[in-house]
Amino acid sequence: MSPLDSLEAQARAVLPEDVHAYFAGGAGDEVTLEANLAAWRVLRLRPRVLRDVAHVDTSTTVLGTSVASPVLVAPTAFHRLAHPEGERATAEGTARAGSLLVLSSRASVRLEQVAAVAGPWWLQVYVLRDRGLTRALVQRAAAAGARAVVLTGDTPYVGRKRLDRSALALPDEDFLANLEGVTDRALAEQAPDVTFDDIAWLKDVSGLPVLVKGVLRGDDAVRCLQAGAAGVVVSNHGGRQLDGAVASAVALPEVVEAVGGRAEVLVDGGVRNGRDVVRALALGARAVLVGRPVLWALAVEGATGVQRLLDSLREDTAHSMALAGAARVADVTADLLQRNVGGA
Repeated sequence: MSPLDSLEAQARAVLPEDVHAYFAGGAGDEVTLEANLAAWRVLRLRPRVLRDVAHVDTSTTVLGTSVASPVLVAPTAFHRLAHPEGERATAEGTARAGSLLVLSSRASVRLEQVAAVAGPWWLQVYVLRDRGLTRALVQRAAAAGARAVVLTGDTPYVGRKRLDRSALALPDEDFLANLEGVTDRALAEQAPDVTFDDIAWLKDVSGLPVLVKGVLRGDDAVRCLQAGAAGVVVSNHGGRQLDGAVASAVALPEVVEAVGGRAEVLVDGGVRNGRDVVRALALGARAVLVGRPVLWALAVEGATGVQRLLDSLREDTAHSMALAGAARVADVTADLLQRNVGGA
């Protein structure tokens, strides 16, 4: 059993069964959920030898922000289901580890409370049916110190999962924690008519750079950049949207090639250890984001658990870099991967 499998087992022991199932589950038959994990594992590394790796530096930058390692915290919803302090504890642990938090717009703690204890952070958003709610949310985030907005683009409708969110009977104080004055939950759902034009709109109303999350195609990545995006996140929503969608590790090279160095490309989905981080960097990602493991760490040990998880992933990344002959993140290049090895 891997360390993260053990961590999930510990979390499962303390979480209500339906909460664990909600966090852990994917859409449909969970084909994409499983493929995300498998696609990293089949990528074979070609380590260099006789390189000076007496000191390995995992530090890097994302959109100009310095971080201790290329491992960031992905946006996931309703952290109070995992721990009483919710996203506030997640933010504290992330800051202690020198990482960056992408705060979900479905956070169960007010963003101002999270910002008060956070290090660098971005806000993930949906364009909602009531666009005034989205405008107000991103403007509050900018005022509270968010450094970027991450538009989730793969969720015009919520994917059908084995356990639907509605089965958890979330109270309004959690579901609507960051949406003020909402009396009709339907207005707080994602709008299905979002287009590339909304990238410029979000950039304008927030005054912040906008990344688009959920990109799995090179042509979509190019259109995002043409519409004003500062970067893209290769993601299939952790296997929670269209089941059967391509695994993130398989989609990443096409997106990186299409972007051609004009913007930063991040990736999430199935990253579970330092070897996966090295693989992602070698494929051209600027950084990776982890989601479910953070929830398991939060459930088990709150802010301390989140810090320990991120520190462990940073240390494992440094170890994997050293064994691959890369002393700096910039040394993790495409030649470290065997070519023509397929994904899942």
